[in-house]
Amino acid sequence: MAACPFRRSIASQLSRVLNLPPENLINSISAVPVSKKRPVADFQLFVDSVIEDKSSDRSKPDLQLQTQRLAEKLKCDTVVSEISTGPGTVNFTINRELLAKTVLQQVFKDGSKYGIKSELFSTLPRRKIVIEFSSPNIAKKFHVGHLRSTIIGNFVANLREALGHQVTRINYLGDWGMQFGLLGAGFQQFGNEEELQSNPLQHLFEVYVQVNKAAEEDENIKKLAQDFFRKLEARDQQTLSMWQHFRDFSIEEYVRIYKRLGVHFDEYSGESFYQEKSQEVLKMLDTKGLLQKTIKGTRVVDLSEKRDLSLSSTVMRSDGTSLYITRDLAAAIDRMQKYNCDTMIYVTDKSQNTHFEQLFQILKLMDYQWAERCQHVSFGLVQGMKTRKGEVVFLEDVLNEARSRMLQNMASAKTSKELENPLETAEKIGLAALIIQDFKGLLSSDYQFSWDRVLQSRGDTGVFLQYTHARLHSLEQMYRNGQSTDINTACLQDPQAISVLQHLLRYDEVLYKSSEDLQPKHIVSYLLTLSHLAAVAHKTLPVKGSAPELAQEQELMAASPPLTAMGSLWTSSM
Repeated sequence: MAACPFRRSIASQLSRVLNLPPENLINSISAVPVSKKRPVADFQLFVDSVIEDKSSDRSKPDLQLQTQRLAEKLKCDTVVSEISTGPGTVNFTINRELLAKTVLQQVFKDGSKYGIKSELFSTLPRRKIVIEFSSPNIAKKFHVGHLRSTIIGNFVANLREALGHQVTRINYLGDWGMQFGLLGAGFQQFGNEEELQSNPLQHLFEVYVQVNKAAEEDENIKKLAQDFFRKLEARDQQTLSMWQHFRDFSIEEYVRIYKRLGVHFDEYSGESFYQEKSQEVLKMLDTKGLLQKTIKGTRVVDLSEKRDLSLSSTVMRSDGTSLYITRDLAAAIDRMQKYNCDTMIYVTDKSQNTHFEQLFQILKLMDYQWAERCQHVSFGLVQGMKTRKGEVVFLEDVLNEARSRMLQNMASAKTSKELENPLETAEKIGLAALIIQDFKGLLSSDYQFSWDRVLQSRGDTGVFLQYTHARLHSLEQMYRNGQSTDINTACLQDPQAISVLQHLLRYDEVLYKSSEDLQPKHIVSYLLTLSHLAAVAHKTLPVKGSAPELAQEQELMAASPPLTAMGSLWTSSM
């Protein structure tokens, strides 16, 4: 049976009237959002989505007339207690006792899988998905600019896995390119092995800053950098050994940061893996007649419609060394051969939109039809992120600042309880606050960061979500003996109880919407509303001091559904 039988029951009745298969109607029946102003029905059908005549000149009165006629043909039964109409909608109210019993029993039965077993997902095929995200540059401390790629990519991977897809998480490290020529030459000039051993990434960062400054004043430094990178591409053993040294130190540092974020990867690869294979790509491009030489000696692929080089992508330098896009082409081809995936997703900031458009276009020109199944999930920039010491560059500074500020807030709050490990609690709440702030809006939008707004204990914040979770979990521990599914629905007819139940009906739709557009804001908005409903329920459906029977039912009502929904969130560390 489907996770919730209400849509199926409504669809069955509609199918008899409309002469359409129930499966064709399921996605047209949606749960009605909770309203603060007035009681609402539980489900609605937008009539325009199921009628055959979709001519653009159809007037609204005609649509409303068809809506009314459809409603008159439908009948109430043991599931539906009331049928009404709205502007272009037929509305269905579920038997109140059946609503409470069915929803709560389903929550208890499915646990953290609640919503995922919905009929909305029953016909969706399970896919093999490769997701590339985070991808910091080695020999540099974890830059704060990679935070969004890391948590967004982790969200996409978690959501896809929760829905039953086979997901491979790849961290494609920036571990090749001319910047390593500069760093290598810089380390030979300014590096110190002892400092590298004691604080590797900080020392490499200082060397990189120093050599960049020197290169601006001395052309010879640039030549040394070019020579170093040429040796690297030629696999010179001594040069390669130094590069490997930098790479090993970097990954060790990154794994520690990922552990704090609750993020893991199935594969660490990097541009270096595809240095040799990128030469094979160049040969393929040449064989297919796609490679052209410019006056400067570089090799390009013509992407213009008229084939006049008005739009082209450079794939090889004049000295024969590869570029980022050449290695990306090799990586995409290799991954498809290795994983035979249905979808390949790249999670990077929107400044790389053009890069991925060109990458996918070149793959199509190379006759790789699967390029149509490649997807770039882009995101905007975070502005104004500072610590008390000023502008931040490194992610760890941000995580430490969130923990420190949260610890201070906890210490000053009058209602805070004494904790066994306040530092660990502050770490988790601070991280939740950062993630919720990041996920509230459209991913492609830039946003202005504010510590005061992020760490507020009230309002639409991650702190409020964690506070609600902790409060409900405490309530559950104190008043619940075992997990009873014998529910007395007569105790759950209060308007606030109905509002929570109605909101729970929408969870599968929210998951479905997020799975379609890969935007976490739908789930964030849903959970924040759920938390606000729970806050009101604490007042209107009190557990403490109520009669035992009423207390048990209201505790089940207030605690378990939000806990279950929160359990489907995006990161294991929250």
